Amino acid sequence: MKWYLQAIRNYVDFSGRARRKEYWYFSLFYLIFAIVIAFICIALKSDVLYYVYILFSIIPALSVAVRRMHDVDKSGWFILIPIYNLVLYCTDGTQGPNRFGSDPKRPEFEEFLNES
Repeated sequence: MKWYLQAIRNYVDFSGRARRKEYWYFSLFYLIFAIVIAFICIALKSDVLYYVYILFSIIPALSVAVRRMHDVDKSGWFILIPIYNLVLYCTDGTQGPNRFGSDPKRPEFEEFLNES
């Protein structure tokens, strides 16, 4: 849940990097909430709540996906390539800093490089 909330808080931040953990936990909770809201909408016989949830969460979903591409040192536009982006979502990020920022998994690399 922590990673889902972090992605929601950083919804306008398309720069930087997102770990696999952040992306996949966001996706998991996004799916869980979508299913729960869908059942609520079925019970209420109204789709409005579901559409509000989708509109609320589309930008955070895009943001975390773009930052995930940045973690593997790819442009955010790679989210538009269907199968290849799934492979990249599962790939471990670049170790150490890359052109998109410092390593979110191992920040000690940044400190080590700055000591020299």
